[in-house]
Amino acid sequence: MKVLLNAMEDMECVGMFNDCRDVLQKVDDTKPDVVLMDIDMPHVNGIEGVGIIRSKYPELKILMQTVFEDDDKVFAAICAGADGYLLKQTNPLELMDAISTVQEGGAPMTPLIARKVLQLCSKQNKPATQKDFDLTKREQEILKFMAKGYSYKMIADECCISYSTVNSHITNIYSKLQVQSVSGAVSLALREGLVE
Repeated sequence: MKVLLNAMEDMECVGMFNDCRDVLQKVDDTKPDVVLMDIDMPHVNGIEGVGIIRSKYPELKILMQTVFEDDDKVFAAICAGADGYLLKQTNPLELMDAISTVQEGGAPMTPLIARKVLQLCSKQNKPATQKDFDLTKREQEILKFMAKGYSYKMIADECCISYSTVNSHITNIYSKLQVQSVSGAVSLALREGLVE
């Protein structure tokens, strides 16, 4: 990827990292115009990384490139603030075009992903089912932060509560929504109109 980027006349790879630990420092050091982000990484994954970057750099362009095409991960990445979403089997030249497109303000997506997003938005825009899942006000507040891609620590800071309290609330949210992950909770919440 680095060789390919550096071979382009108008592109340069300014940094490569194994995961999103210290991602804000890495962005500070390399000053990228576009971040090309994977999802499945150790320690701090790409969806969490997008949320962390967005907390300081709301305008920085972030393009997801991943093997994941399941609805939960697609929607969680977009809700966290990704500007585009490509699958890793995307042709290299199409990837270069997508990087240019996202830098110019576009939202490139692999056709399969675009179709999924349209289907999910269509489901979301159906009349509300009026389910509230018996979430408390605090749980609803935390769910909204989850949908924005906030990490547990960021939610704790925003709500002025401890990390362990956030963890307890999120465990309750998972139980009430009958999901097993942040992306599952966010996807269901969006479909049911629990968050905007």
